[in-house]
Amino acid sequence: MSTNFTPPPMPSYGPSPVPPPPPPRKNRTLLVAVAAAVVAAAVSAAVTAGVTGDDEAGPAPTVTVTETASVGGGDTPAAEEEAAEEAPAASEDTDDGVHALDETVTYESDVEVSLSGFERTVSSEYAMPEKTPYARFTVKVRNSGTKTLDTTLLTVNCSYGKDGRSSESVFDSDTGPDGTPQTKLLAGRSINVPWGCELPKGEKLIQIEVAPDFDSETAIFTGPVT
Repeated sequence: MSTNFTPPPMPSYGPSPVPPPPPPRKNRTLLVAVAAAVVAAAVSAAVTAGVTGDDEAGPAPTVTVTETASVGGGDTPAAEEEAAEEAPAASEDTDDGVHALDETVTYESDVEVSLSGFERTVSSEYAMPEKTPYARFTVKVRNSGTKTLDTTLLTVNCSYGKDGRSSESVFDSDTGPDGTPQTKLLAGRSINVPWGCELPKGEKLIQIEVAPDFDSETAIFTGPVT
């Protein structure tokens, strides 16, 4: 009796299965760009809703602006600072040393100088210079200080006209022998010194420079004499 034996089938060994490729890595830059685009779109939508009056849109962002109020002319702080730099300081002395004929000049030593009694006249034939039109006036010096003032060093110089022509001093019978005082001025005392300066008939403007003593600055008086 013959028996047919069929061997079991051999296992089939094919090529090893290939593992699936890993999932692609997300691009971080792309995600950031997408997120930014989403945010921009949301902001744009909110602004559009605020402009068009959409009731469903959320409230628009509030922007607070702080303004600096200026006093006087509405200038900006920068303009005010520039104007302050151009403006003179309050402590600066703006006195140029020129005074009107009727003003009184007071020195730091409390010595006061003033002019008064202006009149036009003509010198006599015995004056120096003679028969000359001139302005006659009085120089008053008051010593309100504590020291004696040497008024023998008093000086008075004049000029006339817009061109500042030199004016000769006139010594007439009313102005004394040489026009200057011959005594010293004690504290608390004052002295009146008659003086005359040449002033032609066609001229009115006169300038008179007075220094009460050698150590004092010259005070300048100017104005018309009618």
